[in-house]
Amino acid sequence: RAPALRAVERTPGERAKDASSSSGASEISRNLGVNNAVSRGADGDVDASSSLSAHQAPDRGSSGSSPSLADYDEAVYGGADAIHSEKLVPRLERSINALIVKSAVLVIDKLYEGRDYPRFYALETVARVPYFSFLSVLHLYETLGFWRRADYLKVHFAQTMNEFHHLLIMEAMGGDKKFADRFFAQHMAVAYYGMTCLVYLASPRMAYNLSEQVEAHAYHTYDEFLKRNESELKASKPPAIARKYYAEGDLFLFDEFQTGDPSAKGAACAERRRPVIENLYDVFLNVRNDEAEHMKTMQFCQLPGTILRAPSESACVVGDGESKNAQSASNDGDDDDDDGTDATRTCEGLVDCVIRAQDEPTWQAERDGGEEP
Repeated sequence: RAPALRAVERTPGERAKDASSSSGASEISRNLGVNNAVSRGADGDVDASSSLSAHQAPDRGSSGSSPSLADYDEAVYGGADAIHSEKLVPRLERSINALIVKSAVLVIDKLYEGRDYPRFYALETVARVPYFSFLSVLHLYETLGFWRRADYLKVHFAQTMNEFHHLLIMEAMGGDKKFADRFFAQHMAVAYYGMTCLVYLASPRMAYNLSEQVEAHAYHTYDEFLKRNESELKASKPPAIARKYYAEGDLFLFDEFQTGDPSAKGAACAERRRPVIENLYDVFLNVRNDEAEHMKTMQFCQLPGTILRAPSESACVVGDGESKNAQSASNDGDDDDDDGTDATRTCEGLVDCVIRAQDEPTWQAERDGGEEP
């Protein structure tokens, strides 16, 4: 009798096998396997040899393009258009997500027309919700004994704290003064939380893509705001909470959500992103760059055959960086062998479990070296 499927992570061997049949991202997943986080320059974009200041951040928004994993190495990722799978189910998921995001944006734009800071307050109230949902479902899986993936918990918690400080910044700018603005944003966030929990249970890939699209909207919103108000923002003082978060506080969680380029090797000791906060323009520039980091992490989480690693688990250890990373991967992963010949097969989300259950007898027969029943 074939063992029951667990609604958890696939083994590295199974994920690599699935990845080999995917287009675009397949070569990435076979070669990389895990996301070994690296540091980046102060501009928010990965560059191990760069130490640019926040004022020197490249302005990709001017070309209308969005940040993506392809920014790190287009030869590896095949360009921004190759990041996402073109199979039917992933395409359908992205189309549904796009409809959800566009509908929400239409409502928010109408309610907050001409009021930037209340609009940003609403965006940040909603933007942190998916990471709460991810944490809730991951804790549920762990509680039920399905799986443990500490790195996902670490990174998603760090993402919630980053978005939380964005929210504090918008409150400091007066975005939450009106009761109606708070009421709408908070109730929308509650509804969004429940929906995202259900989506993450059914299909983590779809949930990560939904979050990616929300972060993409936030990135372009801040990018346009910076262009329209550059002179005024550079003449304004930053709120105290922004200076404390970006320049004065404990930056462990700030570093932890910036998972970096999975293809980079030997860059874990590079200079970390350290923003310079001298005026309000610097604040919104770094908020925008934070959203770009979230986008890239969400994109990586959608790639087949990959496992997210927290930056703290890939930190530089003098003379022993290789072994530390290898030990981290061993400790955080399942006890299953990498060749996919574990006794219990795994899957990701309810949708994936249903699809993979259809070929369970065939898989069991192949594993045992016998004939298909």
